[in-house]
Amino acid sequence: MAAEGPEAPDGPDRGGTEGALGESGDGATGAPAPELPPPAPNPPAEEPSDAAAPPQAPPPSCNGATAAPPPPEPQDPPPAVEPPQEPPPVPAEEPPPTYPMDFERFWLAAQSNPHDFTAWTELLQFVEQENHLLAARKAFDAFFSHYPYCYGYWKKYADMERRFECARETEEVFERGLQSIPLSMDLWIHYISYLQSTLDMNLPESIQKIRGVFEAAVAAAGMDFRSDKLWELYVEWEREQGDLRAVTGIYDRVLSMPTQLYNHHWEKFKEHVLHNPPKDILSPEELLWVQSKLATDPVPKPPEPEGTDAPPGEDVPPGVEGKGAAAASAQEDLDQEKIRELVISMRQQIYAQNEAEVSKRWNFEDGIKRPYFHVKPLERAQLRNWRDYLDYEMAAGSHERTIVLFERCVIACALYEEFWIKYTKYLENHTVTGARSVFQRACGYHLPRKPNIHLLWAAFEEKQGNVEEARRILRCFEEAVPGLAMVRLRRVSLERRHGQLERAEALLTEAMEANAGLPLASFYAVKLARQACKVQQNLGKARRVLVEALEKEPDNARLHANLLEMEFGADVRQNEGNTMRCFERALRSPLPDEAKLIFSQRRVEFLEDFGSSIHSLLTAYDEHQKILKQHAARKRAPENGSEEPEDKRLRPDDGSGLGGGPVGFPSGGGDTTSSPSYSYWYQHGYGSYSYQSPWNYNQYYPQT
Repeated sequence: MAAEGPEAPDGPDRGGTEGALGESGDGATGAPAPELPPPAPNPPAEEPSDAAAPPQAPPPSCNGATAAPPPPEPQDPPPAVEPPQEPPPVPAEEPPPTYPMDFERFWLAAQSNPHDFTAWTELLQFVEQENHLLAARKAFDAFFSHYPYCYGYWKKYADMERRFECARETEEVFERGLQSIPLSMDLWIHYISYLQSTLDMNLPESIQKIRGVFEAAVAAAGMDFRSDKLWELYVEWEREQGDLRAVTGIYDRVLSMPTQLYNHHWEKFKEHVLHNPPKDILSPEELLWVQSKLATDPVPKPPEPEGTDAPPGEDVPPGVEGKGAAAASAQEDLDQEKIRELVISMRQQIYAQNEAEVSKRWNFEDGIKRPYFHVKPLERAQLRNWRDYLDYEMAAGSHERTIVLFERCVIACALYEEFWIKYTKYLENHTVTGARSVFQRACGYHLPRKPNIHLLWAAFEEKQGNVEEARRILRCFEEAVPGLAMVRLRRVSLERRHGQLERAEALLTEAMEANAGLPLASFYAVKLARQACKVQQNLGKARRVLVEALEKEPDNARLHANLLEMEFGADVRQNEGNTMRCFERALRSPLPDEAKLIFSQRRVEFLEDFGSSIHSLLTAYDEHQKILKQHAARKRAPENGSEEPEDKRLRPDDGSGLGGGPVGFPSGGGDTTSSPSYSYWYQHGYGSYSYQSPWNYNQYYPQT
């Protein structure tokens, strides 16, 4: 889908801030529906008559609805009779709107997948071709709730309202569009052009309104690097009004703005000064100051020729008086030239500083190839250019320029979460209200299904003390995008931080039940057990949660490991029995042999370090040796009738210690000196396994 609006050549030579999306051409095709007539004026009061006038049909309105007929006026009753109490008239119900054929098909296609931009463009193209106002309003309003940065469609919407002569609705569309995308030069200019063509310029209020719109436009978008067209239009309009001092004031503002056509504005300003009298272009205060400046630093006058003065008492010869008047006029012209030169020289330094600022930003601006919104992804080079440009402006630019650059960036990169996050982090250090507004725009319009920005928004509100708002954000996002563990865990941690342990437990229990039979169920079971153990200090409750989970998934090694970790974290002297039952449960379960080998080794280590019975230690060691032999036998099983190579066989002197037993515990009555030391096996083997349960959080917390 091509971008609508001015053509966008590469580099900063392009004039507009952004283009627009949509089909080219504004004319609608197809058989147009008959235009709705404007509402009829109120009927004049009727003269009293004995004969009743026939009823008239009510006039139609701009929105297609029919006005209810006025109730009949009651006749004056006789003095002796009480006037009857008539019930109030029931307003006529508006009939349901009718839409063109096939509208429902396009509408359902867009509503079924709101993120399908092509379905929306087909719907908008259809309502334009049908030239149906009610259908167009419904389609455009729904479209802008998802894609408010599309300038081209705001313009199409306003043009359709204007074709139906709905002046109030047209202006409302312009205002909504400019509120959504205030940096759109094209939309501002189109709005101003609309006002100039519809307002009566002979009325003072019309001039004031247009001037107010110009001021709002340059206040919102005047610092944009590509705002030259807007400034030029403002200058020309004030010149047409004959207010040359206002023109000078506009030039004074734009000459300090780093814009693409900064040199063009400078040349135009010099022409403005040189071709108009100083008293017409300067304010009285500035003109007085310039004149006083020239008076304190006068320029030496040229010497006058001798013989021009007459001797005392004699009359001046004819013609000499005219020469004196000409000399005075020449002196006045010379003074005006000096004023012009001083006015220009005072702005020369401002221009030089502005030129330096433009040169610093020129390469960044040259790298912006697509300054308007589009659903297609941007090239990596443009994304990198935006990052570097923002970093430079935050470090070297003013706060106002940084805000404008961020607004430009989130138009072109509206679908990229990183730039919205960068914007909110910057604003959080300056204005809480501004940061909240950016969060609302990002999550409400452009990134409704991105989890990270929603989590940051909830954290921001919680940090500001708005706990209920943080709850609402997380709850609404989980309803829109269900099944994300990171969101559910953030809700749980929010409740835990604010002392709502029952809510936190209920959220984990609900998630565990909702994911029954899925790997997430064991994940939430571990989280619930850890909360019961660590936060509520209830080991029995935590044990029940994991044991119940193991009954459903007996082959889940992570559940066994986490249960062992919690049992091991309690008082080992009082909890030895529960810890041993945890080992026995794991060894009896249908776990893989490799996992059983690890649990068997941990059991030996636990009894060696904390066991209270030597008989239990010897029994555990003998069972571990059996498991080792079975594991080694499977590893040495011949493949295709041939034995394993010699270098792969387990040897008694293997440093891993898997083939021998600890000193003092002979295996099968062999010589203890041929077995590796238990200390070496304990340090290396025990160090290879920790009681911390490895859990792959990356599958639930994707990296950004």
